[in-house]
Amino acid sequence: MIRVHHLEQSRSFRVLWLLEELGLPYELVEYSRDPKTRLAPPELERVNALGKSPVIEDGAVTLIESGAIIDYLIRRRGGGRFAPDPATADYDRYQMWLHYAEGSAMLPVMLNLYVTTRGGETPPLRARINDELVRHRDYIAAALADGGYLVGPAPTGADVNLAFVAELLDAAAPGAATPAIQDWLTRLKARPAYRAAIERGGDPALRRG
Repeated sequence: MIRVHHLEQSRSFRVLWLLEELGLPYELVEYSRDPKTRLAPPELERVNALGKSPVIEDGAVTLIESGAIIDYLIRRRGGGRFAPDPATADYDRYQMWLHYAEGSAMLPVMLNLYVTTRGGETPPLRARINDELVRHRDYIAAALADGGYLVGPAPTGADVNLAFVAELLDAAAPGAATPAIQDWLTRLKARPAYRAAIERGGDPALRRG
């Protein structure tokens, strides 16, 4: 059985959500954040030297990085679900969006989080962060303008990987929330698998403090 090392209110929620979508059984090993620092506990370093989550163990395979885990689960256990046919152009677009979540979109989110919670903000840095937040928010919103999903009319692993980041982007970027992103998030959060993942691993929404 797949074992998931899950940190509350973290990227590892994506893995629980996908496992629920695929109907795969899994064992949950839960970790709580330090109530003062909101950092992961040192116990996570026993399974990932970086002290980060998610981590999965599947037999002899141990993987970190949510994008890699999502790709692995869909290729190895998905049975053709939650990804386009690898022989199609849609699969290439799916791979782009799958890696975009952490490769490009997460950087302005993390910069914004660090300067607002740890200090060190300057007017030029704030202007650059805001520009990047808006740029990425609008890029995602444009891809969702037709009311579908990132790649076609049904959700894929790319939607699972990007939802967490897009929600943070839409909340942090200057201006009003983006209707296309909010509609997409509403549809994703209404899925039974999303609700089941919350039942197992808790609400992924970040608390400040």
